Amino acid sequence: MTTFPPLTLEDRTTGSLIGAAVGDALGGPVEGWSPEQIYERHGGRVHGIVGPFYDDWRTARPIAPYHKGDGHITDDTLMTHALVRVYDAVRDHLDAYAIADHLVPQLIESPVYIPELETEALPLQRIFLAEKWIVARLHYGHMDPREAGTGNIVNCGAAMYMAPVGLANAGNPTAAYAEAIDVAGAHQSSYGREAAGVFAAAVAAACTPDATPATVVDTCLSLAKDGTRSAIEAVAEAAVRHHDFESALAPLRAAVAPFDTVGPDYRKPTLAARRPSRLHSIEELPIALGMLLVAGGDYRHTVLGSVNYGRDCDSIATMSGAISGALYGESAIPSDWAKTVAEASRTDLHAPPRTLAAVTREIYARDTARRRTHEATFTALTGTP
Repeated sequence: MTTFPPLTLEDRTTGSLIGAAVGDALGGPVEGWSPEQIYERHGGRVHGIVGPFYDDWRTARPIAPYHKGDGHITDDTLMTHALVRVYDAVRDHLDAYAIADHLVPQLIESPVYIPELETEALPLQRIFLAEKWIVARLHYGHMDPREAGTGNIVNCGAAMYMAPVGLANAGNPTAAYAEAIDVAGAHQSSYGREAAGVFAAAVAAACTPDATPATVVDTCLSLAKDGTRSAIEAVAEAAVRHHDFESALAPLRAAVAPFDTVGPDYRKPTLAARRPSRLHSIEELPIALGMLLVAGGDYRHTVLGSVNYGRDCDSIATMSGAISGALYGESAIPSDWAKTVAEASRTDLHAPPRTLAAVTREIYARDTARRRTHEATFTALTGTP
């Protein structure tokens, strides 16, 4: 029997961040549509990288003339890579103040190549209104970063880029959850912030040796609160009855629907959509975990299930791709997909994980030193070793 060496921190970090980017790029062109609309547009299910939903994408949606498709990453990956750069600057655990001090300046001062715009531009020119909120509240409003997310629409905006927090706390999901909750306070509130914490925990749990999709979901359930926990539980219960995404599409949607505030028509949210609640959940994280269970963690099928689910499928595939990639490393990701995404997006997909893995090692060394200081202090206080 062939045996393989255990995955290293670098393997899992690379798998997670590239897995997230590839999932994002696959989901981008069909974001916002239903499984039926996706099937009709493509003459079947999406099985890889496809072009824009509209052939005339430049003029089809004048308020959002983005080139979604052809392997282009979207704002999910732009924000994920921006958070990696924050870790690179701070070289320690992050909090809400790090968002104000390091992420916001990136969004308004540092141009990057934006594939969907096919030009170099400020990230602020591409991110959604829920992310522009960070700039308005922190840069212009000078809000306390820990409270700036209060009042924002509640969506997956903070959760979608929290994979780096999970990786910086690889193997320690409880710490990942707490750090993401702190970081996301600058951006989100309510179940949007909760999802950020649980997603980071999922990625950290996926880095644990011998982790499986089931153990990742169990970890999420042990940490999640209120409607987020209930939604994950309901979707997981539905997911374990299926072994292919085609049969799971409708049951997973039915399972999450009672917790989803957006409503059945994704492009026409209800009046109660995206409002704070202790009973509700964002849709994206429970579905990502559900597709992970349906596929048994297999990267290709996890991501394709997420993509063909439709609705906010670029974010769903970003999350499920990050978790699957952390579980099984870069080798689990189809190399042709990764190559196409890197080339089409003019992005070095290996640079962010190299940076983050190095910073994570530094953070662990700092944590170890802090722990030893605490142990010495406690020993002095109690007289016990």
